Amino acid sequence: MTDLLLRTAELVDIASPSRAEAPLVAFLEAELRALPGLTVDRVGDNLVARTGFGRPQRIVFAGHTDTVPATADNARATIDGDRLLGVGSSDMKGGLAIMLELARTITDPAVDCTFVFYAREEVGSAESGLGELFEQRPDLLVGDVAILGEPTDALIEAGCQGTLRVEVTLHGARAHTARAWMGRNAVHRLGPLLAALEAYEPRRPEIDGCQFHEALQAVAVHGGVAGNVVPDLASVVINHRFAPDRSAAEAEAHVRDVIAPFLAEGDTVELTECSAGALPGLTHPLLASLVERSGGAVLAKLGWTDVARFAAHGIPAVNFGPGDNTVAHTAGEYLDRAPLERTWEVLRTLVDEGASH
Repeated sequence: MTDLLLRTAELVDIASPSRAEAPLVAFLEAELRALPGLTVDRVGDNLVARTGFGRPQRIVFAGHTDTVPATADNARATIDGDRLLGVGSSDMKGGLAIMLELARTITDPAVDCTFVFYAREEVGSAESGLGELFEQRPDLLVGDVAILGEPTDALIEAGCQGTLRVEVTLHGARAHTARAWMGRNAVHRLGPLLAALEAYEPRRPEIDGCQFHEALQAVAVHGGVAGNVVPDLASVVINHRFAPDRSAAEAEAHVRDVIAPFLAEGDTVELTECSAGALPGLTHPLLASLVERSGGAVLAKLGWTDVARFAAHGIPAVNFGPGDNTVAHTAGEYLDRAPLERTWEVLRTLVDEGASH
């Protein structure tokens, strides 16, 4: 078998910051087109390779090809014993190396496989290559379940929480600060709202054995005119992370209910971004087998990930990959051999044997 740590190092050495993935995509395309039995499609800077064994079930393996920008010290791969250092090693070129090795070595699987290498995950959701594929070629992404190779340290992170942002703008009346009583201070009006956000008690629902933890936070505040003017406008941006048992519309309604007591005539609440979450979906036989083969430990994904895109199209999905997500995007990003090879073993067995029940 290929040394997966060396294979990952090879991918790290092909720079692929967001919007500049083309060299890595060209390398992957050449590798995949050289393999027998694969149908390979390229859509922009996205690649999809599919087996055609005619099996009754299909697993979609997906991973993003882009990384955050490199630093002066981590642009090239460095191997120190069983640890690989370099930008993207954890997030998520280790996962890509596993996908490439699965594609290369499949001979008589129990399931058909689709391998999706997509661009621009590390930037705004609107630019996502996976979103581009679902919009332009959803037929390429059809499957029974999806497994995304995001760094989870070889543990399963099931489902994901949704996220939304609203901007609340409160109005006041300008006046000279020497005669402040003649105005209405919009910045001061933020105080009670901010206090309510600080005192907010988040839900912690358990879904399919996964403990989710919601959050409602002020993430930006704007206001002020000049040092001698009572401000007539002030705004706060609020981020809500909501468990997947709530729809996006229900989550938005909840946030508006929290905000409502602090609003007056003329104030506005604008929804600026909203992405629904995804239920764990662990009842599907293939994902239940993945849980069993990986040792049974399952965590709730508290952040939003692309599993939600698959779930929105009726495909249960989980995150399962090598690497430690706490070192992703850091200057000292690294990947250890043990979780890389453990992830490989679990996924290879799942492909070869399929659902265990």
